[in-house]
Amino acid sequence: MPTKDCIMTVNKQIILDSRPEGAASTKNFVLREQAIPDLRDGQVLVRHLFLSLDPYMRGRMNAGKSYAQAQALGEVMIGGTVGVVEASNHARFKVGDTVVGMGGWQTHSVVDADAPGMLRTVSTAHIPASAYLGAVGMPGVTAWMGLTQICEPKSGETVVVTAASGAVGSVVGQLAKARGCRVVGIAGGEEKCAYVTDTLGFDACIDYKANADSKSLYGALKAATPDGVDGLFENVGGPIMDTVLARTNPFARIAVCGLIAGYDGAPHPMENAAMILVNRLKIQGFIVSERMDLWPQALGELGELVAGGKLTYRETIATGLESAPEAFLGLLKGKNFGKQLVKLSD
Repeated sequence: MPTKDCIMTVNKQIILDSRPEGAASTKNFVLREQAIPDLRDGQVLVRHLFLSLDPYMRGRMNAGKSYAQAQALGEVMIGGTVGVVEASNHARFKVGDTVVGMGGWQTHSVVDADAPGMLRTVSTAHIPASAYLGAVGMPGVTAWMGLTQICEPKSGETVVVTAASGAVGSVVGQLAKARGCRVVGIAGGEEKCAYVTDTLGFDACIDYKANADSKSLYGALKAATPDGVDGLFENVGGPIMDTVLARTNPFARIAVCGLIAGYDGAPHPMENAAMILVNRLKIQGFIVSERMDLWPQALGELGELVAGGKLTYRETIATGLESAPEAFLGLLKGKNFGKQLVKLSD
């Protein structure tokens, strides 16, 4: 283990200082500095390279009941990280190892390495470190799990993906295409839709900003799904999901991954709820962390695809911990392109 003089002794952190009332703002966060404590037996000090920003974090900022425990006030914001071991009092982790964990919105973390699921070593020989927070990380596994376990796509079927240019949606569509499906994305703006079709290989992409009312959106969706919809990977909810329900085929399967349209407290209108019964739809919400038994299989397929250049992904990278709140708020408004990361160190 290096001497204390060889490693950083100050840790920068962003904490949740207050809960949002409506839309989140930078006023909900506070930057603080703390001394890094000496390591106890079994602990590892990690210097974070990248922080992952994800929509689920907005739900945890609220105090109400949700699928995950609320983020505590006065504590470091939760978040996935990839970093380098700077010091170790654990035999399994060596100084210089690249590791993935839930280090949170901070430059460093001290981890009890024996705790299950807290830290895992990864190789950057063929996969960039940042990809372990995206296509070969939680977002990629989320895409794989919702598609394969709930949508259960069959060759020749039509799968619709909302937030199609994002970290999860972009992987869903490529995996569905590889399984022989017609894939239709929904995204915001011409640039994102062009990326979804021209780079990711989706068969079509609907710009919800250019089709702002339900009638226009339904018309565009009908043109893109002439044989109806057999699978929906839902990241948005609200009027967009409701419109897709109207195009579903009998026994269509819907994986509800996120409902970002309602994260600020907006209602989830559903005028086409009758389709659930009429078409005998299967609608299932899921949390990726509840099926850790499937992660090795998912990561195996995703890692091979990324290492082999067969899975495309895009990143939006903010620089410095101080930029995290603004980048996060931009993510909630769709300002990012692909996976939103914060670069914390080299």
